[in-house]
Amino acid sequence: MLLIGLTGSIGMGKSTTAELFRAEGAPVYDADEAVREIYRGPAATEIEKLFPGTVVDGAVDRQKLATRVVGDADALRRLEHLVHPLALAARNNFIQSCQNRSEKFAVLDIPLLFETGADADVDAVVVASASEDAQRARVLARPDMTEQKLAALLARQLADSEKRRRADFIVHTDRGLDFAREEVRAILRMLGARKPRSDEM
Repeated sequence: MLLIGLTGSIGMGKSTTAELFRAEGAPVYDADEAVREIYRGPAATEIEKLFPGTVVDGAVDRQKLATRVVGDADALRRLEHLVHPLALAARNNFIQSCQNRSEKFAVLDIPLLFETGADADVDAVVVASASEDAQRARVLARPDMTEQKLAALLARQLADSEKRRRADFIVHTDRGLDFAREEVRAILRMLGARKPRSDEM
């Protein structure tokens, strides 16, 4: 099975690209959704201990949590120390399930793919990208988003130019959905003949 890492900065169309991969039959692990599940599960109790007042009705309120950790490196480290091992276990379970089903491809949709070193675990990296103007327009149109929040989020992420440089493939999400769909199909065709790293060892 060939592992594809999918990433892209905020507002670059990564989620749309993930859906295009799904539409082509490739199963997708959504790291953000995995974290949401963690926040709804037993980890909520531990997070409430670390950051009192951030859990509402048994689930972590992501907005409340964000106000506690954005801009506070120590708080963010403590949160990641708790959440990252749980997210890794969920990712490994997804990969194992795909292998059990003899899937040809599996896509790991991970926003901080490069930042966490997860790019070393995949056979190819796909970066969803768009112009800076398109990115800003998309993000600032979101509810409760501000220039300050956007700046803080971007500060945590590798620059788009660097992601593009390190990518094996780029999906351009500001040229229309049909264009992006054809790029995804072309990527799968090209990767179809490539052997997974595990087969080359």
